[in-house]
Amino acid sequence: MAAPLSIESPIYQEALRIGRPPNIQKLFPESRALIVSGKYIDKAMLAKGKAIAMAANGRSNFVIRGALLAAQQANACLIIEIARSEGGANAYCAVNYWNIARQVNAACNELGITIPVAIHADHYGIKKESDIEPAKIEIPTVFEAGMTSIAIDASHMPDDLNLLANIALNPCVPAWAGLETEVGEIKGTQGLSSADEALFLIRGLNAHEIYPNWIALNNGTTHGIEASGQGIQVDLTHDIHDALSPYNVSGAQHGTSGNNSDRLREIAARTRTTKANVATALQMISWGLEVNDYGNAILDDDGQFIKRPDEGVLDENWQRMVAYAKEQGWSAGNYKKLNRPFENQLLGQPQAIRDRMVNRVRDFVYNMLVNVFNAADTAPLAIEAIREANGYDPGPNAGQIEAPEDWTETKIRERAASIDSDKGPEGDFDD
Repeated sequence: MAAPLSIESPIYQEALRIGRPPNIQKLFPESRALIVSGKYIDKAMLAKGKAIAMAANGRSNFVIRGALLAAQQANACLIIEIARSEGGANAYCAVNYWNIARQVNAACNELGITIPVAIHADHYGIKKESDIEPAKIEIPTVFEAGMTSIAIDASHMPDDLNLLANIALNPCVPAWAGLETEVGEIKGTQGLSSADEALFLIRGLNAHEIYPNWIALNNGTTHGIEASGQGIQVDLTHDIHDALSPYNVSGAQHGTSGNNSDRLREIAARTRTTKANVATALQMISWGLEVNDYGNAILDDDGQFIKRPDEGVLDENWQRMVAYAKEQGWSAGNYKKLNRPFENQLLGQPQAIRDRMVNRVRDFVYNMLVNVFNAADTAPLAIEAIREANGYDPGPNAGQIEAPEDWTETKIRERAASIDSDKGPEGDFDD
């Protein structure tokens, strides 16, 4: 494994000068952090082949720091993200759409991080048509605050409305930014995505000269704690990615927590997946909870989390967190809501405690990057792509194939009516 470039390296300085997008240059003019478009992370994984970038959900400052340190150690590209449910207007985390870039930038400069990092607004959810107009106002603000990539997630709606929402909101996304789209809401074993649905979405976007870097599928996973045992359906994912191959779109794997390492390695080896979200595992690990080797929290016979003594948060703080969750009537799956009310209390712990929280995340992420996602030594590949493009935008991975006249709004609605689509049960499946 190669050592990361030093900050003083002429190659790094060149990438820093030309590779940071305009919003990052404006916000952090003196920064030495290489914050880049999500497009470059996708390109680096494709260049290595059978490699996946971790998209670490930065639910807390501890997770952000631990993930950055691990990526630096592995010389790997990294995505730090926060979803709308986690960090939007009704957030359950203190880290949010509008402060995450500042936290990442500060940590990179403090810790001497020199690997390329993208900052991703995950699951920008559009659940109904009336959500579109407010989104046109809000989405530009997250880029003004330092996002370099976004996932427009209208998968909750029927296929025609999903496509039309993506088209309507695309002018709000800078052309240089990484872009993710989604088909099939993440619901585990129900409402699985199909190749027909995925092709409909990607073909329609292509006709409108919209070229996503990633498409997320419902391929059998759930957000949060994976209890079904179903996990990722690799064959389904492979077949959908194969059908999409003319459009050069990569896969984004959601719901990795709880999927064993062998299954994740198979996703890397057999599909075009270049981005994998890891959220719940990192949260639990930072707190010091007992987890299995792939990050799923272990529960005792009473269905309660097991806190490891002298790891993670102070034991007395954990007791306060458990008591608070009990007062709110929160089950294990809702412990994620502890992030916001307790972030400041945890930041006020002694440095040795904060460090052990960060280091526990670092160790887990490093193993995932190197031994599961095959992402080691992808940082130089992203830097090479920046130098080849001579700028912050490498351009799209695809060109227009579909005829625009075949994908008017009327024809989109007609085409959608012929798709046999199973969206699964109604409900709140946000993470």
